[in-house]
Amino acid sequence: MNRSFTNRFLPPALLVVLLTPALTGCNSRPGAAPTPPPPVVKVATVIERDVPISSEWVGTLVGYVDAQIRARVAGHLVNQNYREGSFVKAGDVLFEVDPRPFVTGVDQAHAKVRQAESQLSQARAQISASQAQIEQAVASVSQDEAQVKRAEATQRQTELDVARYTPLAQRGSVSQQELDNSVQSNLANLAAVAAARAAVLNAQAKVSQARAALEKAHADVETQQANVAAARAALADAQLSLGYTRVLSPIDGIAGLRRANIGDFVGPTDSTPLTNVSKVDPIYAEFPISEQRALAVFRRWSANPNAPRGVALELLLADGSVHSQPGRADVLDRQVDASTGTVLARGTFPNPGNVLRPGQYAKVRAVVEVKKNALLIPQRAVQDVQGVHQIAAVKADDTVDVRPVEVGARVGPLWIVSNGVKAGERIIVEGGDRVRPGQKVRPEASADAAPAAPR
Repeated sequence: MNRSFTNRFLPPALLVVLLTPALTGCNSRPGAAPTPPPPVVKVATVIERDVPISSEWVGTLVGYVDAQIRARVAGHLVNQNYREGSFVKAGDVLFEVDPRPFVTGVDQAHAKVRQAESQLSQARAQISASQAQIEQAVASVSQDEAQVKRAEATQRQTELDVARYTPLAQRGSVSQQELDNSVQSNLANLAAVAAARAAVLNAQAKVSQARAALEKAHADVETQQANVAAARAALADAQLSLGYTRVLSPIDGIAGLRRANIGDFVGPTDSTPLTNVSKVDPIYAEFPISEQRALAVFRRWSANPNAPRGVALELLLADGSVHSQPGRADVLDRQVDASTGTVLARGTFPNPGNVLRPGQYAKVRAVVEVKKNALLIPQRAVQDVQGVHQIAAVKADDTVDVRPVEVGARVGPLWIVSNGVKAGERIIVEGGDRVRPGQKVRPEASADAAPAAPR
């Protein structure tokens, strides 16, 4: 009723005069809210330094030498002489194949050697006999030739007698009987000369036969020498086969589980080895690198052939630890894998105590470049807003400046920023989600204000 009265009967100017003190008194009441203070934010300083950039690859450990142990002779496995998973030395006996058939083979080979040597001795004796026959035949030829000369001399004498007695017998100076005797003697001496010459030819034939026998004896000796050599080679092969019944480790290394049981028939044609022995100190780590990275390496090697080719490596094991011994990458495969577009690289790591084993998976890390004067900020200072990386910086007047940035590689807890910040700027690392651009803040140093130097 009062409001209706006032609205109806009081003039508007008077109403303003009456209400002004009341409104003024309301604004000056002690319970009005004060202006809030600037929010507190944690800030870190953008630092500038040279940063080594590392890359990681998933690799597989491979034995420095992986030897497949196979039986080199066929037979039944009769013994295992090593403890599976233990360290063995080169020359240690790992398995034994039944040696009895091979012992028999060695004995037979020995007998054949002795038989061949006996036949060789006989052939050599035949040479001596043939030489003696030749000497005897040559002597006989000499005797027969002398006999021919004597017979010819006697025949010439009787021939002269016949020539002398013939005119005498015609004159009657000698009897016809004497002439006839001279003629018969001459004929007999002619026959003796012919017989002596025949004896010479027979002796010469014997010499030829003896010489042929000597040549045959020499050929027999050569044949028997070849037989002896063959028999000795067969003996050596039999002894080698007997030695192969003891399956030895060719290297120092870790011997794996056996793949064959005692009593199994094994041989060189088996597809599965008896076991494997791996030399694991040092040990290889094989890992694929991209074709682009391989091209960069090949070009660097081509530009400077004398440059060191080894790259320092770290090995990150499956439990998250880092292998205590650094390695070096020194080999790239000859070809690119067409299915993956990668090149297989290999690094070598010392492995004291044989802690690392073939087949393990591990990450291989290497410094691939050093980025000069890189700008670093903590990773938690960067926010991803609809695919855009942005940070909140605190300007000199302690107001907030929100801007996008371009980030690069991560280095530990830090992030390399390629564009959007300057060295020495203050970047909000905590509380950035509670401020807006241009807002006044109260910055406080964070633990990230002076981050440790990256690895």
